[in-house]
Amino acid sequence: MANDEQMLEELKEIRKLLTPPEPKPPPEGFVNEFTDFLSKYKVLGLAVAFILGLYLGALVQAMVTDLIMPLITIFIPDIAWQELAFGNFLYGHFIGELITFIIIAFVVFLLVKFASKIGID
Repeated sequence: MANDEQMLEELKEIRKLLTPPEPKPPPEGFVNEFTDFLSKYKVLGLAVAFILGLYLGALVQAMVTDLIMPLITIFIPDIAWQELAFGNFLYGHFIGELITFIIIAFVVFLLVKFASKIGID
């Protein structure tokens, strides 16, 4: 009988843990609703991440365009490879954009790996 009571108490504790807490009442007034919206959806952090993402993308794009792609042209001299075409199809331009994408993805991978290594999530 004591074992049954013990199991019943354990089940009551589990039910308490599984029962969701009562929701907070909605804020009163426009200003309070607005500040609740900003904090609930973390709008400021999202805006900062978006802006930093834009400029980080521009920085990586500039690095690839201005530093890495000229190195590629050193290994492929005297060929305007981005202007290679088959009829109206500029496959050279496509290949150049594909190489740029791969390099940018690799640089972003390295940045994320470095950031996680130093503890930035």
